[in-house]
Amino acid sequence: MKKYIYICLLLTSFFSLSSFKNDEINLAGNWHFEMDRQDAGVTEKWYNRNLSDNIKLPGSMAQFLKGDEITLKTKWTGSIYDSSFYFVPRLKKFREPGNIHIPFWLTPARHYVGVAWYQKEVNIPSNWKGKTIMLHLERVHIETRVWINDKEVGLQNSLVVPHVYNLTPYLSIGKQRITIRIDNRIKEINVGPDSHSITDHTQGNWNGIIGKIALESFSPVYIDDIQIYPDVKNRKAKVKITVNNATQKAFDGKISISAKSFNSPISDQTQEITSNVTVAKQTENSIELELPFGKGMQTWDEFDPALYHLEAKLVSKEVNFEKTVQFGMREFKIEGNRFMINDIPVVLRGTVNNCEFPLTGYPATTVEAWEKIFRTIKSYGLNHVRFHSWCPPEAAFIAADKIGLYLQPEGPSWPNHGPKIGLGQPVDKFIYDETLRMDKEYGNYASFTMLSAGNEPAGNQVKYLNEFVDFWKAKDNRHVYTGMSVGGSWPVVPNAEYQVRGGVRGLKWEKMPETESDFSAGIAPFKVPFIAHEIGQYCVFPNFDEIKKYTGVYRAKNFEMFREDLADHHMGNQAKDFLNASGKLQVLCYKNEIEKMLRTPGFGGFQALGLQDFPGQGTALVGVLDAFFEEKGYVTAKEYSRFCNQTVPLAKISKFVYNNNETFKAEIDLFHSGKTPLNNAIISWTVKNEKGNVLASGSFDPKTYENGNGLFAGNITFALSEIKEASKLNLEVKVNGTSFANDWNFWVYPEKNPENTSTVYYTTVLDDKAKEVLDKGGKVFLNAAGKVVKGKEVEMHFLPVFWNTSWFKMRPPHVTGMLIQDKSPAFSDFPTSFHSDLQWWDIQNRSQVMNLEDFPTDFRPLIQPIDTWFMNRRLALVFEAQVGNGKIVVSSADIGPDVQNKPAAKQLFYSLQKYMNSDQFNPKNKLDFETIKDIFTTPSREVFNTYTKDSPDELKPNSNQNKVK
Repeated sequence: MKKYIYICLLLTSFFSLSSFKNDEINLAGNWHFEMDRQDAGVTEKWYNRNLSDNIKLPGSMAQFLKGDEITLKTKWTGSIYDSSFYFVPRLKKFREPGNIHIPFWLTPARHYVGVAWYQKEVNIPSNWKGKTIMLHLERVHIETRVWINDKEVGLQNSLVVPHVYNLTPYLSIGKQRITIRIDNRIKEINVGPDSHSITDHTQGNWNGIIGKIALESFSPVYIDDIQIYPDVKNRKAKVKITVNNATQKAFDGKISISAKSFNSPISDQTQEITSNVTVAKQTENSIELELPFGKGMQTWDEFDPALYHLEAKLVSKEVNFEKTVQFGMREFKIEGNRFMINDIPVVLRGTVNNCEFPLTGYPATTVEAWEKIFRTIKSYGLNHVRFHSWCPPEAAFIAADKIGLYLQPEGPSWPNHGPKIGLGQPVDKFIYDETLRMDKEYGNYASFTMLSAGNEPAGNQVKYLNEFVDFWKAKDNRHVYTGMSVGGSWPVVPNAEYQVRGGVRGLKWEKMPETESDFSAGIAPFKVPFIAHEIGQYCVFPNFDEIKKYTGVYRAKNFEMFREDLADHHMGNQAKDFLNASGKLQVLCYKNEIEKMLRTPGFGGFQALGLQDFPGQGTALVGVLDAFFEEKGYVTAKEYSRFCNQTVPLAKISKFVYNNNETFKAEIDLFHSGKTPLNNAIISWTVKNEKGNVLASGSFDPKTYENGNGLFAGNITFALSEIKEASKLNLEVKVNGTSFANDWNFWVYPEKNPENTSTVYYTTVLDDKAKEVLDKGGKVFLNAAGKVVKGKEVEMHFLPVFWNTSWFKMRPPHVTGMLIQDKSPAFSDFPTSFHSDLQWWDIQNRSQVMNLEDFPTDFRPLIQPIDTWFMNRRLALVFEAQVGNGKIVVSSADIGPDVQNKPAAKQLFYSLQKYMNSDQFNPKNKLDFETIKDIFTTPSREVFNTYTKDSPDELKPNSNQNKVK
């Protein structure tokens, strides 16, 4: 139902009603309740007896501990692609009764899929006689059937809008019994078990009723629906009003409309427009009115989200009825390959919302809750939210209207992994039914700008989605339409007004990291706006401090299991360090991928997956925020919004590691997606060292920048000859007079380091000579690159784990950054922080790692790759130790005197050699020679075993083409 005010004043005996205002009976509170495990309630007429249990509404069964304890035999709603959990010996304790820890998603307090009955007695007041009475159930999961006393009212099945029943023919004055049967099984209508509208991966397949639960009474002649179609250019709106007459007499009256702004600094009000309206008995009639606006008309966008209330009055001698609807005067459309808001180009910077509500297991229905989420999203420089295979409640649209966000709700479907579209299955019609309901219920909200039928389908998808887009383009011009949000291997839907696709995303960092390339070639085939689908998906190590936040219906049993397993691998005290080190790398990756899109001319936008973590699909910790939309501690909104905002300075840099006989060069560009151009903007730049000393600076001539990606500002050159020591430098670029600034680190090393007499024996094989040197008290540097056996199965890239290793059955990479003992004197000539940064690329990327499973439990390497949290192996890239009477440094990265064209590797080797030749070289741990040698002779005892042959659809060749047989 719309946000409205009912006022009904019936003055004569025409309808035999008395005056009233806002007549409503709130049904929140205690309800009788009973589970119907055998689905026998209809046959046994449970609606005719008192139910035996009690529950509170709004709420879910799990919230009040109704349902079943979680066991290994729980029948979940959602795919489990990695079944290894059920077989891995070390995880046996997490499969024991009383200690069940499911790793795939959060664990609800109870689980129940089936039929449950809810019952409440209400007293219908005498002044409701003759009125229309509606039962309003704001959000139900999934199917409802309603009885009044012993009479069945009907059945409804919607995942996107309230279930509203007209109870007028069934209710009498006095005590009445309302019985509601709710069924949350997937039956004939199958939207897909992984759809975020129903799956245990996200909100959970709950059974219950949430939000507003009420009986509403009003005149038998009433305004049933109002749809407002803004025409910003001509300062008017078309208003379509549907009037329902449930009486036995024709209705003749007047309808008037006017609008008034309510949240902008400058108030604006239209004149009142009046028209006659006639509605035949027991029918409805729709009329269209044109509402003109004056010169003071306020428009809605992300910068100034001005809103209006439209007040409609239905008046006759017998009726005085009012309804108020919120809307914004805005026009969201497409010109060429650009989105336009009120004729201003806009680039969408979005995140994917997956219905993450870890305290309740169901979506929030209050405006306050959604405002908190949306304000957080906007603080990170974003202006867009995609709702992955679900549609939020009305409160989300109200909040987004107020804050200024562009929303893409979707049909509640992921028709894959079971159902398919375009083959005549029930889901085909259901998607149309649900999107029609969404349009009627939420279509007036200014923030509802885009619509997709769902996510990544299977079946005869092109034909079906072409027709879907054509249907909606013809029906409602308030939104723009795509087929479904898909990955890069899905077929193109030609009729889509904009494309949401993968394939044009990511960082191609198999070669040296740079910020010069863009996605122009990828988007060139598309003549409509291109939005990058689910960018990012860069993993971070779990934040175990988050566990204590789960005080509601869910427990983070997955996090608990990962934490205990980490402790079992003797690294429990490193969890916080792993989080922060992997987090810094995650932010670096998001920064570079987002900047690559912002410098691509004509790029329409992106939908990141995500700003916040995804609680399911194996536990996908891809957010800089947790599932509560709260910071994890390694990046702030202010820091993130430097590279993700309406205006972002950009730098095209060919590489990030230099020798001091080179010149640093950068092309400075600008991304701007503002309400107005940047007029006479001066862009300035500064190069500083780690002490904050300014080494070079400058600015470019004033220039006006229209909205666009990769707008040229100027060039920088900076000779590095005065940099005599290994240094980390920082380039910062600002738009003067604004808060917009961005920066990049780069590293400069001496082209030639001083030659020192070394007493270190360098070797690439742990041979007898090495043992002899160690036995005599000497020093050994072992470059073991390519020689590792114990740990050979662990694949490390510079980029971290994608999504998570469970969902893709340990598809590489397996490592999520590195923890570096940066305070060690080993790095005195190799400036580094405690985490991977771009200078580590030529050392880290594709290097082997060593599995330290047989090392002392307190052993900590100098450079420690952070393993996937599903395995928690103790890994090393470089470690030091006492062996025999001597000392050793072992590296599985290729660093040594003969390494060519790798300046960082060369500099790290120099720093380690200098350290080993100093008095500071005193390794803490003592190891046996054979323990080290075993790394190069014996495979790991603990290796990943899938225990199954099958794989996710996403990994099967051509699976997403879904050819119809």
